[in-house]
Amino acid sequence: MLKNRNSGGIIFTTMQKFDDWDGALSERQNIIVMTDEAHRGQYGMEEKIDTEGNVHIGAARKIRNSLPHASYIGFTGTPISDRDRDTREVFGDDIDVYDMTQAVKDGATRPVYYESRVIKLKLNDEVLAQIDAEYEKLREEGASEVELEENKKEMSHMDALLGSDVTINDLVKDIIYHYEDNRQNICCGKAMIVAYSRPIAMKIYKRILELRPDWTEKVKVVMTSGNQDPEEWADIIGGKAHKKELAKKFKDENDPMKIAIVVDMWLTGFDVPSLATMYVYKPMKDHNLMQAIARVNRVFPEKAGGLIVDYVGIAAALKDAMKRYTKRDQDNYGNNDIKKKAYSEFKEKLEICRDLLHGFDYSRLLTERTLAALGKESKLSLLSLAQCFYQGTPAERAQLIKGAVNFMIAPEKAEECKEFIKNASLLHQAVTLCRSLLVEEERFEVSFMESVRILIIRLQNPGKVSKREINQRIVALIEQSVKSDGVVNLFDDQAEFSLFDEKFMEEVRRMKEKNLAVKILEQLLRGHVRSMIRSNVVTGELFSDRFTETLNRYVNALISNEEVIQELLKLAQEMMDAEKQGNELGLSKEEKAFYDALTRPQAVKDFYSNDQLVEMTKELTDMLRKNRTIDWNRREAERANMRRLVKRLLKKYKYPPEETDDAMNVVLKQCEQWAENED
Repeated sequence: MLKNRNSGGIIFTTMQKFDDWDGALSERQNIIVMTDEAHRGQYGMEEKIDTEGNVHIGAARKIRNSLPHASYIGFTGTPISDRDRDTREVFGDDIDVYDMTQAVKDGATRPVYYESRVIKLKLNDEVLAQIDAEYEKLREEGASEVELEENKKEMSHMDALLGSDVTINDLVKDIIYHYEDNRQNICCGKAMIVAYSRPIAMKIYKRILELRPDWTEKVKVVMTSGNQDPEEWADIIGGKAHKKELAKKFKDENDPMKIAIVVDMWLTGFDVPSLATMYVYKPMKDHNLMQAIARVNRVFPEKAGGLIVDYVGIAAALKDAMKRYTKRDQDNYGNNDIKKKAYSEFKEKLEICRDLLHGFDYSRLLTERTLAALGKESKLSLLSLAQCFYQGTPAERAQLIKGAVNFMIAPEKAEECKEFIKNASLLHQAVTLCRSLLVEEERFEVSFMESVRILIIRLQNPGKVSKREINQRIVALIEQSVKSDGVVNLFDDQAEFSLFDEKFMEEVRRMKEKNLAVKILEQLLRGHVRSMIRSNVVTGELFSDRFTETLNRYVNALISNEEVIQELLKLAQEMMDAEKQGNELGLSKEEKAFYDALTRPQAVKDFYSNDQLVEMTKELTDMLRKNRTIDWNRREAERANMRRLVKRLLKKYKYPPEETDDAMNVVLKQCEQWAENED
C-alpha cells in the first residue's frame, strides 16, 4: 500500500509488518507516522552483529529505513528516559502534555495514594536491596544466554525468599485484615493482589482460602499457564475462555468476584473503574510501575482515589518514576503517602466538623451506667465525643445522633448546616483512603459524623441519598435504636411511619430534640400534602396553603419550634379527619374529591341538604367516569364535551348560577388530575 503511492491515504498497521521489507518503501517527505504506546519497542535504532557475523536490525530501524523522510509522532502516557531507552530522544520534544494533575482536575481520573506495609512482613533493607538488584538484572535488554541463566537462578533465590511459608502467611493475614477492616466496603470492594511470580501467586491464593474457606467465589487467580505447571493449577488458571469470563466478572460491580491475584496479566490496558485497591508484592519500576498503578485511578462514583498498598518497598521506585512527569505531577503525586496527604486532610476536615458542632454538649447524654463503665465521676463536662460515642450503648449512640442532628438543623444554623454536610462528606472521602491509620475511637467519631450528615440529608431530601452512602458501619450504629425512646430510624428504607398513628404522634410530642421533630413532621406532612393534591385538588390545596404558611412563620422566627410542632400536629389531625369524612358520607376517595369541588362555596352547603349533595356527587362521578375517553384531557373537542356534560348536570340540580363557572372549572381540574394520576 505504501510502495509507489503518490498521494493520500490513512493506513493502520502493526510494527512487525515491516520485518520482511528491506530498503525504502517511499521517499516522500509528507508522510506522518503516528505511534501509539510509543514507550514500547521503539528503541532498536541500531544494527547489531552477533558473534557469528549475522546482522540484526531493530524493528524501529526497519520502519525508518522503509520511510526515511517521514515525520514521527509518539503517543504515550509513560515516557521512558533510561540509559538505552529514551522516548523523547526517539520522537523529539513534547508537542502537548496532558498530565495526571490536569486529568484529576478534569475528573478524567482519580488520584492514587500510597501506603507502606513493608514493616508488617519484617523485610529488612538488605532484602529490599536484593529485590531491587534482581529487578535491574531482569529488565536488562539483550542479555546473553549465560546471563539469562544466571537471572533464572537469582529469580529462584528471590522466589524462595519472598515465597517462604512464614512470609506468605504473614502477608496473607495482613492483606485479609487490611481488606476486611478498611477496603471491602469501598466502592464495590474490588481489589488486586500483584504477586512476584506464578508460584507465589498460587501460594497466596491457597493460603487465602485456608483462612477464608468461603471466599472461593470472591478471590480468583489470573495468570498465564505453562507446560511445566503442576496438574492442580490447571483448574485454577483455566484457559482463554475462563480468563475472559473472569474479566467479565471482575468488571461487574455486583459480581461476587472481588479480588484478583495477578502476576503480569491485567497490569496494562485492563480497566475496571470500580477497582480501588492494589496490594503490591512484586518489585516494579518506571513505566511498568506507572502502568500498573493506573489500574486504580479510573473514575467511579464515590471513589475518592485509588490506594496502592506496598509490601516490597516500591516507594523509591515510585518517586523515581515520577521524574519522567511534569513538575506539578512530581509535586502533587511524587510522594502521595496517605499519612501525609489523606490522613492530613482527614484531620483537617474532622476539626472543621468538630468546630461546626461546637455548642452541642455530648457529655449530658451519657447514662450513669456508661459513666460507671468509663470509671469517671458524673461531672464530665470535658468528656470527648469519641469516648461518649465509643463507650455508649446503641440506644445512647442513637440519642447522640438525634441530638447532633437537632442541633445542626436549627433554622438559625442554615449556613453552618450546609458547611457541615460539605465537610462531613469530604471527611468521609478522606477516610476511605486512610482508614487503616485510624484508631478505633477515630473510626467511631467519623461514623458519628457520617450518621449525622446522612440523616440531615435524608430529612432535607427524602429518598435522595444513595444506598452506598449508608455503609454497613453506620447502619450498625443505629440498628438497635428504640422507638419507645423516641428514636426514628430514617436510615431504613423499609420503615414506614404513619402520620396518623396516635402512638407516633405522641412520641413526636415528647421528643426532646424539637428541631428534629419539626423536620420529621415537615417531611411527612409535605409528602402527604403532595399525595392529597394528586387525589383531591380542593382539600390538598387548602392544606398545602396552611402548611406553607405555618412553616414560613417558623422560619421567620414568628413562632417557636414547640409552637410549630403543635400547629403541625393539629394540621395532621385535621387532615386525618378530612379523609375520614368521605367514609362517614359513604363516598369513595374519588367521589369525595368531587364532593369537595362542588361544596367549596359555603353558599352551596346552605342551599342543599347533605343527602342532595351526596346524590349529585355520585351522579357527577359516574357520568365523568363513563364519558372519559383516552387522552380526553389533551384534546380540545373532548374537553369541551366534558364541560357541557358538567354544566348540564349542574343545571339539572339547579346549582347556584353565580357559582357554576367556578364549580365547573374546579371539577374539570379535579378530573384532569384524576386522568394524570392514571397516566
